[in-house]
Amino acid sequence: MDLRLKGKKALIVGASKNIGAAIAQNLADEGCKLFLIARDESKLKDMCHSLGDKQAGHGYLAMDLRKEGEPTEAAQEAMRWAGGVDVVIHNVGGGLGYKDVLGPVGDWEDAWRFNVGIAIEMNRILIPPMRQKKWGRVVHISSIVAELGEPFGEFSGALPYVAAKAYMNAYVKGLGRAVARDNVIVSGVMPGALFSQGKFWDRMLKENPLKVKDFIDHFYPVGRLGKPEEIAPFVSLLASDLAGFASGALIPVSGGQV
Repeated sequence: MDLRLKGKKALIVGASKNIGAAIAQNLADEGCKLFLIARDESKLKDMCHSLGDKQAGHGYLAMDLRKEGEPTEAAQEAMRWAGGVDVVIHNVGGGLGYKDVLGPVGDWEDAWRFNVGIAIEMNRILIPPMRQKKWGRVVHISSIVAELGEPFGEFSGALPYVAAKAYMNAYVKGLGRAVARDNVIVSGVMPGALFSQGKFWDRMLKENPLKVKDFIDHFYPVGRLGKPEEIAPFVSLLASDLAGFASGALIPVSGGQV
């Protein structure tokens, strides 16, 4: 399928590994010129080389977006690099270790900023030029737990993270409606639990494979964890010219998680 993305300039926030790296590869294969943002400069540099930076002109910026003012600076740098951005993928987030459902407000605010506040700050800069040229795609990586609420089971998630992703979903729907008439399509993808080398599920499988199997048997009808490469094609579709009717869409890619 031709997604009509060749020559589009795409910014991927949180691009150096796992879902972000899979999305980068997918969009590069579609002919996009990429600007990658993450904290690890060495990984970003390696990615640009592996994607063919000399031919495609991919760029990168190593930055910790949790620091005050950094999202604004990163968005401005992306605009300077590309002279405008057609596609934005927001793939920053995580639980940050906050699991106390009655924890201090600061923990909840920190989780909110990491999972959705960074995207909001960057979108203020990135979306207005899209509206002027009447074309843009902004895709947010949410989580299926935003709809399920705090999941049950041995490996239940962190409620501040869950609440932040639920906020993100409401933001995607509302912002999507607000800018849809300008052909700026705001959407999101909600992955379920994914296996990635060195990450949480990799560690859990090594520490207690029977508990992981029990969790999967109870909550995942497909009978396994997902892979980052199974998320990326959905993101690429939403980032494409074919997604013009997908304003505010939130697509679950979760193995039927219940």
